[in-house]
Amino acid sequence: MTDKNPNSGPGRILLGILLSIGAIFLAGCDLTIKNLTPEDFSENPSQVYTITIEARPRGASIRSGSVRPHIVIDGDIHPMTQSGLGGHLYEYDYHLPAGRQQGAYYFLINYEYKSGDKVKEKEKFTGLFKFKILNRYALSLEVNRAPVGAKVAILGRGFTQQDVVLVDSQPARTVFESSTSLSFYVPAVSGGRNHTVSISGGMNVGTLRIDASSIHVTPSSLSIQKGGQGLLAFSTPSPAPPGGLLIDVTTDIPSSVIMPEVIIPEGARSVSISITGGEPGVGALYIISSGAEEIIIPISVN
Repeated sequence: MTDKNPNSGPGRILLGILLSIGAIFLAGCDLTIKNLTPEDFSENPSQVYTITIEARPRGASIRSGSVRPHIVIDGDIHPMTQSGLGGHLYEYDYHLPAGRQQGAYYFLINYEYKSGDKVKEKEKFTGLFKFKILNRYALSLEVNRAPVGAKVAILGRGFTQQDVVLVDSQPARTVFESSTSLSFYVPAVSGGRNHTVSISGGMNVGTLRIDASSIHVTPSSLSIQKGGQGLLAFSTPSPAPPGGLLIDVTTDIPSSVIMPEVIIPEGARSVSISITGGEPGVGALYIISSGAEEIIIPISVN
């Protein structure tokens, strides 16, 4: 006769195995460890980088105040201190040796837990973690909103003259100020919403809200002689932002129109530009302003 009792024979053996596995699993779940350290650090002059973990007890078996996290790095074991943020956060300030740009480490946590009427010691290890130091990065935009044409600064480190700022995917006129500062003029993108700002090579900078703006241009058409000059006035209802306001002007007869860039100076509301006639031709000037229709100024050079 076959024994149908699960508490005896093969059934009892299988149940014992499952209970043993469950006991091992539960024993490993009395402490949750989460590494909160970034994989990439921005280089700083002090060469000190904070490594942070969260060691959170689960259940009531761990004795209060008995959790003692350590970091193992460069072959040495260092105690971690409780973070000023409180809770179950622990920190260690690592002084990176000169010439190093990366590191590897793991955590060792000692704690006490209750097992029946006894208090026992336990030790838990984590896997290996790595980090690297970046000496090229963007920290922030100088402002969080601006109109089309405004000059905006980016602060960071490791910039070069080859860098190009992108607003969404559209290249912006970029000015290399120094290895720690870039500036760009907001290109003609749609106003009234946020746009992603990045630097060529995939470096994310942040988001910039583009405000709608309007531009008034006089006269409404121009006719000048070859070698002669005409005057075109640009005005806005509000003062130009810090760095000035670049107005995007293009033409379909570039050999006929000789003119400088149009920038309304910081704090001003208008600017007048002298246009010199080149080769004879008939075409137009196209002025783009966010939030408004394109302005077309017919122009002829005789």
